[in-house]
Amino acid sequence: MQDNARPHVAGVCQQFLQDEGIDAMDWPARSPDLNPIEHIWDIMSRSIHQRHVAPQTVQELADALVQVWEEIPQETIRHLIRSMPRPDMLRLQ
Repeated sequence: MQDNARPHVAGVCQQFLQDEGIDAMDWPARSPDLNPIEHIWDIMSRSIHQRHVAPQTVQELADALVQVWEEIPQETIRHLIRSMPRPDMLRLQ
């Protein structure tokens, strides 16, 4: 699933998905359903950037992301999930 953001529709990304046989579902830009995910990525990105030593390899970045993910308080995740509009409310808008 992707929201048609510029990085997602770049030719290299599209080619990778095609080469790997991945069918991506289109998703409206700024979809309320994806906002919690965007917030989590923002939290993780800020945490990685605040480190004294930036990851130097893909493996170091992957390890740092796992560590940061595990450090996000469960209550933060619950709050983001609760902030999502309910499907029945989306139909009313």
